[in-house]
Amino acid sequence: MQKAIVVYYVTDKKNNLSDLNQLLQEGWKVVSQSAMSDNSDATSVYSLVILEKN
Repeated sequence: MQKAIVVYYVTDKKNNLSDLNQLLQEGWKVVSQSAMSDNSDATSVYSLVILEKN
């Protein structure tokens, strides 16, 4: 089974890294990662992460 998640980091308090870390703790593995862009804010980071779990 695969799952896609958009991981974002705007500031230390505004991000969803804990969501990704939780999925990894549950046994999901990263299959691929692709950088994404949001031209409205040069300090934000977005990434499309594809996860897989058997």
